[in-house]
Amino acid sequence: MLVAILLGAPVVSWASGRLPWILVDTEALTLTVFSADNQVLAHFEDISIGSGGAAKIRRRGDEKTPLGIFHIAWIDRQSRYGTFYGFDYPSERVARSAYAEGIISRAELDAILEAVRQRRLPPQNTPLGGRLGIHGLGRGDPEIHKAVNWTDGCVALTNAQIRQLSRWMHIGTEVVIR
Repeated sequence: MLVAILLGAPVVSWASGRLPWILVDTEALTLTVFSADNQVLAHFEDISIGSGGAAKIRRRGDEKTPLGIFHIAWIDRQSRYGTFYGFDYPSERVARSAYAEGIISRAELDAILEAVRQRRLPPQNTPLGGRLGIHGLGRGDPEIHKAVNWTDGCVALTNAQIRQLSRWMHIGTEVVIR
C-alpha cells in the first residue's frame, strides 16, 4: 500500500480485496473483523457509537455515527483516545445524498468528489463534519463506555480491544457500518 503526502492530504492506494475488513453493527454494538474470504478473525462486543445514534447522513455536531462503507485513510497513534483510525469520510455516497437533500453546496460536493477520485482525505470542514473513525478510550472512563454510547460519531472500543484490533488495521482497510 502506498501512502504519500500531496498538498498536505494523504493519497491512498486501497488494497484490492486482499486485506481483512471490518463490520460495525450499530444495533448490536459489535465490531467484527473478517478475512478477505469472510472468515471471522475477531469479534468485539460492547462497543460505543455516537451518542446521537446512527444515520445515513451525519451532520456536523449531531453526534451520529455515519452508516456506509468507508476506508481507513489515516492513523493517529498519539490521539487522546489512544490510537485513532480515521475514515475517508464523507464518502461519495454520503456526499451525493447530502447534496440532493440540500445539506452541502455544489462546491462542497465537487471538492469531496475530487478528493475521492484522487484517493485523498475528503474535506473535513463541510456541514457533514469529519475526523471520524475508530478509537479507544484513552484516559476516558470505562464505566461510561459500558453504560452509554458516548462518542461524537466515532466508533469506540476499550483500550484493550483497540490494541487487539490494531493487528488488522491498515491504511485502506474497509469499514462497513450498518
